[in-house]
Amino acid sequence: MFGGVGLYADDLFFGLIDGDVLYLKADDSNRQAFVERGMNPFRPFPDRPEQSMSYYTVPADVLEDSGELCVWARRSMAAALQSSRHTSRGGRRSEADTKLSRKRR
Repeated sequence: MFGGVGLYADDLFFGLIDGDVLYLKADDSNRQAFVERGMNPFRPFPDRPEQSMSYYTVPADVLEDSGELCVWARRSMAAALQSSRHTSRGGRRSEADTKLSRKRR
C-alpha cells in the first residue's frame, strides 16, 4: 500500500514523497531532464519492479536550490495538467497510476 505523501496544486497531483525521496511528475515535455541526470522512476510495488509510474526522483542539487526546485516543480505541474486534460477527454491512465489513485482514497 502507498504510504507516501501526495503533492497537489489545487486538484493537480504533481509529485509525491515516499520515504525520504521526492518524486515529480514527468511526461514527454520534461522526462529527458530526469533521465539525463540518471534519476529513477517511482515504483509503487516493490515486488513488481517492472511497473513504474511517470514520477521521477529529483536530483540532489535541485533539492538544494529553491529557485531551481521551483522550476522543476512548475514543469511537473504542467505535465500533470496535460495528463489531467488527456484523462478527462477519455484518455487512459496507466495501471500503476490507477492503482495508486485507488489506494489514496
